[in-house]
Amino acid sequence: MTRILIVTGDPVGDRMAGPAIRAWNIALELQRHGHEVRLVSTTRADRADEAVTHSHVRPGDEAGMRARERWADVVFFQGHALGQFRALRTTDRYLVADVYDPMHLEMLEQGRELPAATWELRVAGARDALNDQLRRADFLLCASERQRLFYLGHLASLGRVSPSTYASDGELRRLIELAPFGLSTEPPQPGPGLRGRIAGLGDDDLVLIWGGGVYSWFDPLTLIRAVAAVRERVPGVRLVFLGTKHPGVDEMGIVREAYELAVGLGVEGREVVFNDTWVPYDERGAYLLDANAGVSTHHSHVETTFAFRTRILDYLWAGLPMVVTDGDGFADIVRDEGLGVVVPPNDEWALADAIARVLAVDSDETAAWRENVARVREQFTWPEVLAPLVAYCAEPWHAADYTPGRSGMGAGAGRTRRTAGLGHDLRMAAHHLKHSGVRDVTARIRRRLGRSS
Repeated sequence: MTRILIVTGDPVGDRMAGPAIRAWNIALELQRHGHEVRLVSTTRADRADEAVTHSHVRPGDEAGMRARERWADVVFFQGHALGQFRALRTTDRYLVADVYDPMHLEMLEQGRELPAATWELRVAGARDALNDQLRRADFLLCASERQRLFYLGHLASLGRVSPSTYASDGELRRLIELAPFGLSTEPPQPGPGLRGRIAGLGDDDLVLIWGGGVYSWFDPLTLIRAVAAVRERVPGVRLVFLGTKHPGVDEMGIVREAYELAVGLGVEGREVVFNDTWVPYDERGAYLLDANAGVSTHHSHVETTFAFRTRILDYLWAGLPMVVTDGDGFADIVRDEGLGVVVPPNDEWALADAIARVLAVDSDETAAWRENVARVREQFTWPEVLAPLVAYCAEPWHAADYTPGRSGMGAGAGRTRRTAGLGHDLRMAAHHLKHSGVRDVTARIRRRLGRSS
């Protein structure tokens, strides 16, 4: 038995988003293999389900994290944890970094609405945090072969693809391996879902579901225009945005743009429905089962190339044919495996045609897509995708270039950017005061204290 500490930056509660969902299911799978697991969130841990021991440690609480790190044999972490806790940066425990989300590329898109200087700062912070993970970890997990090749470039530039670490591709897989997002082996359970809880949906409506949040790197606007264009061809078409309020991220401006476009086109509340809450994790299966097809649309940019759209796994789980934009790794799977329709980016008319096809529920084409979805989803169950991590935790190893304290791993190791503590808070306050003004700083302080602005 191995003692494993899992650290996530996302809230662990009854309403969870991707990173916390992944951390929770990793904990369950490792426990299934006989390991002892403790899950820590640096934001909030109040999930009613006690299947996994979970707790909250605030960023900068060195004593709290040190006690948990000393207990563990293996430390698995996501996000900015190394910048928040010296105990993790310098640990002599086996250190596993979860880099399934290229967060610096995500921030290139997520930060577009910010002042230019803040956008630059956020991207630089994400880049530096990622480089620190790649520099210090004994073992890294990513979501796709595209990502693995991308990260090998990072690792090579950091001096970690070297004579001491590289003898063959097999040796490199002892440094970085695939572990995509997964889905449950248990089918989704029916119950009150979309049609029972969201106004404007009838039993005979044809529901196209947008699973997950609405973020600036996606393209809900072309989708809304396509739905408006196809509504006469497909009576009863309903596009449902499943959740617009992420439990751990401020609402982005694209949500307001999407709502205003739907109002302007006369489809809001009818053909286009916004669910402005976040569906509880344990109830999402019933919502998905009420849909006829799933959709994911995005722009063409570098984030797309290396993204792994976790919402598509929910579509696989619920047996839904889907419409997706070309350009990411899942588009290749949808095309090659016959799971639905792949459309070019920003093409309203191709998207309208695709929607009509996937909502033709009695067609032979739709039946074939559903059969293929049922076959392919078995490749993405949690036991399948986490096999490399399970094997590692059974017999963990330090990286070939491991050094005590970890500061000497790789070439040209830089100074870790601290992302917690009084010094960090003062630097951020000075930055926002300079670039956004007193009002913005005051609003940020009030949010930090849990008060309304």
